[in-house]
Amino acid sequence: MLSESWQGYGQLGKIIAITNQKGGVGKTTTALNLSASLALAEEDILVIDSDPQGNLTSGLGIKNLSKNGLYEVYAGKLSIDEAIQKTCIPSLYILPATADLFAAEIELLERAERENTLKFFLKPLKKRFRYIFIDCPPSFGLLTLNALAASDSVLVPVQCEYFALEGLSLLVKLLWRIRGGFNESLNMEGILLTMFNRHIALSRQVAEEVRRVFKSKVYDTVIPRNIVLAESPSHGKPAVFYAPDSPGARGYISLAKEVLNNNNTLF
Repeated sequence: MLSESWQGYGQLGKIIAITNQKGGVGKTTTALNLSASLALAEEDILVIDSDPQGNLTSGLGIKNLSKNGLYEVYAGKLSIDEAIQKTCIPSLYILPATADLFAAEIELLERAERENTLKFFLKPLKKRFRYIFIDCPPSFGLLTLNALAASDSVLVPVQCEYFALEGLSLLVKLLWRIRGGFNESLNMEGILLTMFNRHIALSRQVAEEVRRVFKSKVYDTVIPRNIVLAESPSHGKPAVFYAPDSPGARGYISLAKEVLNNNNTLF
């Protein structure tokens, strides 16, 4: 049971940014299903949709938002407590996103300490939530920079396809710069292999090469290609609730157990 792994939990929760500058690697799918899996342990979990596309928000069945999301928090129109919403899953909460979030990148440019805005808002929440996951957009703009400056660690989904290792190496170099200039305590939570197809030689080769280069920083869990992971958000549910016995759902339950037992490691 997941709940057995919660023993010994301290006083503060952990903020984890889920990021990769490449799109379509499973960031939102991971944020959706990992947070839902951890919520099964009946501890409060928060997910933050920091992508203006709002796929995480719709994937949790939240629709018809009206001026009530992350942009309003950045703009000072709402407190973060006012913007956080319950989801249909017990113990799982979301700070949603609307298309207005695109404007935040422009407006943040005019602020002093602009990269620490989200950090200021999230710091008090570490006493309330065991985990806070931030689903980042596929770019390194100010929204992603704010997420990384606010986070304790980074979880990187990597699709098992050509150019994956090259993109991952570039990402790690960029994260080193973030660590050196904005958040010296930022750690690597782990690298997650996604969209794995054991029947395709290239998929196996990419997985082997990522493990060879990054070793223990790569999770044992591998997320397979699974139609349920793509289908479940259209029903407003994570796969772990929509089809809990599917290979994709089982993969994220396994990942949740690894995250619970993880000791932060440096890059």
